[in-house]
Amino acid sequence: MKKFFGVVIAAAAAAFIVSGCGGKSEGKYAGQTLHVYNWGEYVGENTLSDFEKLTGASVVMDEFDSNEQMYIKVANGDAYDILVPSDYMIERLMQEDLLQPLDKSRLNCLDLLADGVKNLPYDPDNTYSVPYFWGTVGIVYDKNKVSIEELEKDGFGIFANEKFKGDIYLYDSERDMFMMALKHLGYSMNTSDEKEINEAYEFLLQCVKTMEPEIVTDEIIDNMAQGRKALGLIYSGDAAYVMTENEDMGFFMPESGTNLWSDAMVIPKNAKNPELAHEFINFILSYDGAMDTSVTVGYTSPNKQVMEELSGEGGEFEGINAYIPRDDNPNDEVFEYNEDTRKIISELWSKVKIAASNAG
Repeated sequence: MKKFFGVVIAAAAAAFIVSGCGGKSEGKYAGQTLHVYNWGEYVGENTLSDFEKLTGASVVMDEFDSNEQMYIKVANGDAYDILVPSDYMIERLMQEDLLQPLDKSRLNCLDLLADGVKNLPYDPDNTYSVPYFWGTVGIVYDKNKVSIEELEKDGFGIFANEKFKGDIYLYDSERDMFMMALKHLGYSMNTSDEKEINEAYEFLLQCVKTMEPEIVTDEIIDNMAQGRKALGLIYSGDAAYVMTENEDMGFFMPESGTNLWSDAMVIPKNAKNPELAHEFINFILSYDGAMDTSVTVGYTSPNKQVMEELSGEGGEFEGINAYIPRDDNPNDEVFEYNEDTRKIISELWSKVKIAASNAG
């Protein structure tokens, strides 16, 4: 998932990463270096410096913008000790034998996990992965423009409701847009049925031709926080930030179902320092590490205690329904990796974007 946190903190963190963390103690791993490949702007304000002080190690963190960008470097043999890919990409890395099993004797964090992130379909026994963040995809909306009754009636079909023509954001992600369309049509987002995929394509095509949407990525966050459109498709953690910035914003997940996603830490097969990598996993999931990361970034922590404290009375995200992924809708799904389907959807989404440009 592409992620976000506040501009001031992001700038500070970027400078922090570039200049080096400093202040390391002479810990067990003094003189060692941990190489991490992570999403941009996806660590706590103090995460890396605290880990360095605890272990004496140095952390070098490279950043990627998409799972596919990360995959290319890993498949080409670039060596990292920790990766933080999304669920379906972890499944691909497992299938291609690019990951090593975790040494659970070195992990003390598994009992800290919320039930919703344990034993997920892509890695049923957490053999290769431990969740870093998790969440959903839903609709962020301006309560002054969109009623809950309209959302409940239309679901994801609200993106084709001409009342909101010119007043919607779509997200520039082939997976998420086809998920939205397939769920609206009553299909599984993991379908490989080309007829169903083509129906979803036709829905999206009609949407961009008639609704004059703006197709964006991270711009949706600040724009919706400022109330610039009526609604948009958004990741739950970004919606949580929007809602903390603007009380007029809400978050809705249709009953037809949505994507329940997780990004997780894995250790590549060619990792040079797997022992230190296990220490990093433990630290990220510890109370202090998980709290710092979740408060800074805004996404749901897999640490059960941290998740409950942040969403509970007096917590940073009290009353923000986007922070807690729902766990009671049988229509919600986790993405599965299918290379043939991925190629088809990628080509069709390109056609949708061309149609959107021509309509504009």
